Amino acid sequence: MIVITGATGNVGRPLVQTLTALGEDVVPVSRTGAGHQADLTEPETLRPVLDGAKAVFLLTSPDFLARGNMQAVVDVLRDSGVPRVVLLSSQGVTTQRHPSVHEDAVTGSGLDWTILRPGNFASNAYAWAESVRTQRAMFAPFADVALPAVDPQDIAEVAAATLREPGHAGAVYTLTGPAAISPRQQAKMIEEALATPIHFQELTRAEARTGMLDFMPEPVVEATLDVLGSPLPIEQEVSPDVEKILGRTPHTFADWVARNLPAFR
Repeated sequence: MIVITGATGNVGRPLVQTLTALGEDVVPVSRTGAGHQADLTEPETLRPVLDGAKAVFLLTSPDFLARGNMQAVVDVLRDSGVPRVVLLSSQGVTTQRHPSVHEDAVTGSGLDWTILRPGNFASNAYAWAESVRTQRAMFAPFADVALPAVDPQDIAEVAAATLREPGHAGAVYTLTGPAAISPRQQAKMIEEALATPIHFQELTRAEARTGMLDFMPEPVVEATLDVLGSPLPIEQEVSPDVEKILGRTPHTFADWVARNLPAFR
């Protein structure tokens, strides 16, 4: 049995689907929605689904940094006899833009662990969906700064491999797309897929910050804007890890758009 937290999100949902298709017994966990309801900020709520689990996938919500305690989560996993944990972290830990406290708790747990560090998500483009549908317009800061956006489907498939297969204990994987792409280029791909003209407007950092504060804690907003506006060379590099684990090249942003175009219609 494999327990998946964050099971209703952009990574958790395809991960549940992937594991189920592979014949695994999967227990989806989220704060709301189908499956077992639990909140990682209250680790004891996880305990009822951990009996017999051979692995747990940990995906924290944006507010977990302020309200959560990963050490307490790890303690519950260890006390419940879970042998293996895979943590969805962030490339920002590599560059020290994000704190390593969550990773530290997992790597010091005594469990078999794997850390996944994705960069910029292709699914961040969902932020444009409403304005595209209603105004045929897109708004984003740093229009021409390119990052190798990673498809959440690729993250899910890598997570499935690391949860099921041997050889990943103690590994840290950086997950990116196959090529760096800027917001302006992303907008053009969506425009071409829709076959409808889309107006692209570049936001200032301050304008973007105001919008992001509606759904992200301030430290995360500032770190994210730093990555988007002034990426380090390593943040613009394509990592080989997705291809190494899956045996294929990562999906492109165009691939992601093709699968998710109805959100923009």
